[in-house]
Amino acid sequence: MQNRFIDLYSDTKTKPSPGMRKAMAEAEVGDEQKYEDPTTNRLREKICEILGKEDAVFMPSGTMCNQAAIRVHCRLGDEVIADKTAHIINAETGGTAANSGVMIRMLDGPNGVFTADQVKAALRDPNSRNAPRSRLVSVENTSNGGFGTVWPIETLRGVSKVAHDAGLAVHMDGARLCNAAVKSGTKARDYAACTDSLWLDYTKGLGAPVGASLAGSKDFIKEAWRQKQMLGGSMRQSGVVAAAALYALEHNWDRLAEDHDNAHHLAAGLANIKGLECEVAKMQTNLVFFEIKKLGMTGAQFVAACNERGVGMGTSAGSSTRIRAVTHLDVNRADIDAALKIISDVMAA
Repeated sequence: MQNRFIDLYSDTKTKPSPGMRKAMAEAEVGDEQKYEDPTTNRLREKICEILGKEDAVFMPSGTMCNQAAIRVHCRLGDEVIADKTAHIINAETGGTAANSGVMIRMLDGPNGVFTADQVKAALRDPNSRNAPRSRLVSVENTSNGGFGTVWPIETLRGVSKVAHDAGLAVHMDGARLCNAAVKSGTKARDYAACTDSLWLDYTKGLGAPVGASLAGSKDFIKEAWRQKQMLGGSMRQSGVVAAAALYALEHNWDRLAEDHDNAHHLAAGLANIKGLECEVAKMQTNLVFFEIKKLGMTGAQFVAACNERGVGMGTSAGSSTRIRAVTHLDVNRADIDAALKIISDVMAA
């Protein structure tokens, strides 16, 4: 095993940098619930500026942002339209049903990106007494379950128009919205303009330890605050972690292009290793997916073998042979080359 463990399990594996830790230690704080925490208030102003929304609320996690938003937008028995790969379906422990009592109508979009026509076809008859009421369209940008694919802005605008024309709201899971903006060159506020609510995560590519901000209209955020309280997300001196988010926005946004380059380098290298299959062209951002084709080896066995030799990765949900690797600010090009050597050795063993 090599001396340095190369952790490609997720971009949530990053640790606060010395500069970020200094900002956290020196943060000016107060009572968040009384709007008296100056650092959290500055974060709210900053995220409203970035996303072009009237108001925002700092949450402990992106999952809480999704759950609070769905509770605000929907009523019991309503239906949310989302791609079958969506995080709200596959990775939030059934929260949409448990917390909001809603159904989800799953679409099958190419790499997690569905079209306006698909949304139109999925809409329920609003006059039906029998069908659930279509209430919300939820998109995920980038699409985690869709190889980290970026939503083209024109596709999103088309989906948004169909939804709004039918009286539905549009919500965006922006766990990796910053990656989408950097890769596409589309401003985050232009994506946000297509939505009624969205959130941006600080703990993934941006490298902060805690938190996400949910943004929308003043009326929406007023109700989202109530849901934050109900879900147990209200904090006190949250400026300590809000300072990390502010530092991340200032220092770690533009450098995401480096993660994308490293992911492409990793994907290209994997494609050249016998027994592995990686569709390099599908890997747009910092998520890399590949298949184990070696006879007699499962994804779990492969991950365990790599982990023993100093490379961390994870199996992909719903597949026994698909592996996910994620590049981030704590991994450099030399690490990627070292990881490729270890992976090659595992496949040759």
